[in-house]
Amino acid sequence: MKLCIAEKPSVARDLAEILGAKNRRDGYLEGNGYCVTWVFGHLCSLKDPEDYNTNWKYWKLEDLPIIPGQFGIKLREDDGAKRQFKVIETLMTQAEEVINCGDAGQEGELIQRWVLLKAKCKVPVKRLWISSLTEEAIKDGFNKLRDASEFDNLFAAGNSRAIGDWMLGINGTRLYTRKFGRDKMTLSVGRVQTPTLAMIVQRQKEINAFKTDEYWELKTIYRETEFNCQIDRLKTKDKADKGLAYLVDKPFEVTSFEQKDGKEGNPRLYDLTSLQVDGNRYYAYSAEETLTKIQSLYEKKLVTYPRVDTTYLSEDLHPKIPNILNGLRDYKRFTDALQGKPIPKSKQIFDDKKITDHHAIIPTGVAPSGITPDEQRVYDLICRRFIAVFYPECKISNTTVLGKVDALEFKATGKQILDKGWRVIYDDLKAENKESDAKKKEGESEDKILPIFEKGESGPHQPLIHKGKTSPPKYYTEATLLRAMESAGKLVENEEMREIMKENGIGRPSTRANIIETLFKRKYIEKKKKNLVATDTGMNLIDTIKSELLKSPELTGQWEHKLRQIEKGTYEAQTFKEELFLMVRELTDEVIFGR
Repeated sequence: MKLCIAEKPSVARDLAEILGAKNRRDGYLEGNGYCVTWVFGHLCSLKDPEDYNTNWKYWKLEDLPIIPGQFGIKLREDDGAKRQFKVIETLMTQAEEVINCGDAGQEGELIQRWVLLKAKCKVPVKRLWISSLTEEAIKDGFNKLRDASEFDNLFAAGNSRAIGDWMLGINGTRLYTRKFGRDKMTLSVGRVQTPTLAMIVQRQKEINAFKTDEYWELKTIYRETEFNCQIDRLKTKDKADKGLAYLVDKPFEVTSFEQKDGKEGNPRLYDLTSLQVDGNRYYAYSAEETLTKIQSLYEKKLVTYPRVDTTYLSEDLHPKIPNILNGLRDYKRFTDALQGKPIPKSKQIFDDKKITDHHAIIPTGVAPSGITPDEQRVYDLICRRFIAVFYPECKISNTTVLGKVDALEFKATGKQILDKGWRVIYDDLKAENKESDAKKKEGESEDKILPIFEKGESGPHQPLIHKGKTSPPKYYTEATLLRAMESAGKLVENEEMREIMKENGIGRPSTRANIIETLFKRKYIEKKKKNLVATDTGMNLIDTIKSELLKSPELTGQWEHKLRQIEKGTYEAQTFKEELFLMVRELTDEVIFGR
């Protein structure tokens, strides 16, 4: 008998149906030489401090840092988990082979490996590795089962991550709570949580400290076109009035008129972070809400594996694209334009070198049914993005006009869309969405279309003064925070630069939503409209933590990079742990002894 272990009952039922294991039993299905069972997410976890030493149950500064000689795992403390583990353990003793059918990612590998270790699995283990739950993908995956040892580095990275979170979470939280916590208030510290909160607090402080200044700008209207004077903003109205007086009764002369044709490249396919960003921008969904919706769409076989950090497809998917497009019948108005034309095998889309475990998120081509309106919105974003990458580029014309009034220079710029290309995919979506930032996201330009000017032409104009106020830094929204977490505290909108910086991000795509939710639950941040605002509790916590090490996005980003190297087999997990232990030791000495 071959034992298959899925990550949840719904996936187990899909696998069992295809394998012919149709007889229901208590905690599993069997038939055709297979038993298919499941876990409920994390059945196991790392042991608690008191599991190693009963004295470690009590929060004492003198016991810190707590560093177990060897980390162990234990079963979750609930009857359902224990009962299901017993089923798995019993079936494992009867199996000739185990097939790990967990989620095909780092967390899925960790969940399954801990169960296999706890159950003392002694039979050979294979790995089912698939990017969607369609019948075709599952059958193909079972025909190409891989040896479990191929994923040892993936497990090592996941295990190292869990140990890192345990070490800093346990020691950091106890350390700061016992040293600085007032009225028994817990000061929660975490490897990813703390630098993320520190970014929000820093932005909050910049906003709170900002002092608004008034300024004045000189402008003029010539041939119904507004030109901006090319001098620094004026600090006083008196200077502005003198500038205006200087311009009156002098003619405006065009010194340069330039039009350049250009192209706006297609958007990239979605990774999880960019989908969460658009979910927030278009529909104000939290990162967690978008993740929940796309996970449901994945389990309903409508999209590929969601917890990914690449915007590329594997090259072997190229011949399958026309069939997927044909399956998107609700988008026939867009896909008809691609029919009968070869799909270019562009390196901007298909590149095996940019793929690790999975490719970008795309629809499977399966017709949707039984999905909620919110799921439909997320599915719609994925389908539109998938179609848009295969459309022609958007052709534009950029116009720059320079002029002068005596010695003062003026400038006006504009943009005209000559051929919308891929932007037509978003026309009706923009009509539904009223938020300006979302309109900008898909390129509804606010630049004006300028008339044709001739160099040397001259004529009367209407000078004016524009009074403005300096603006404080913008609050983080979930969209901009996700981008900052992805690039270790740097807000990077350029997609190519983001790709380069991803390996140094804070957390992983699959964990960032949970980190933000944790900050909400602990009342360190709150949401006002779409803005993320640091609470007094959150501000006080970051002010209490003097260690720049704990608050540094760059340091955490470097750690994430090392975890990825462990995954690739180019860095030793043991070295990572030793560095972690040293860091916790130094942190403890710094807080307790001021070293």
